[in-house]
Amino acid sequence: MPAVFDIGYSLSPRFPDPPQTDYRTVDVRTLRHDLFCGDVYLADTEADGELATRRGWLPVLDFAWALCDVAEALDADPLGGRSPGPHRAELDFTETTDRVLFVRRFGSVDVTADWPGAERLPTLTVGHAVLRREARDFLHDLLADLGETHEGLGDNPAIWGLEARFPRV
Repeated sequence: MPAVFDIGYSLSPRFPDPPQTDYRTVDVRTLRHDLFCGDVYLADTEADGELATRRGWLPVLDFAWALCDVAEALDADPLGGRSPGPHRAELDFTETTDRVLFVRRFGSVDVTADWPGAERLPTLTVGHAVLRREARDFLHDLLADLGETHEGLGDNPAIWGLEARFPRV
């Protein structure tokens, strides 16, 4: 398993948020699907393997939110890391059939993609506990970054609920 698993993002200047957006009151659907577009990557920095979107239009907050949901779904078996699995989950992208696929066997999770050209990308293998921790750290770091650049976002009740649902581990 990789010694270091990294999740990162970049926001796209091609798809800016509407300037009149009141981040304090914006609803969950808008937060998840219409704002903060860019790209994300998942990387095994030890093996130098990376899955990256490189599209510019992916809703980054939705990705972080859904990745936390995936980590929880992969842990639904009462046997946890002792379960031979396989336990499968997927993270699909809005307005496309592209997906990131997750398969957990025992305590390890294989991460692959199925978009065009993904067959050339490596399979990333990460411990489930590492995936959960990194997904939550990514979510909290993203929210902190977005809160610094988008006035009022930290005052949105949907964001409070999201932070409470997925605390750092």
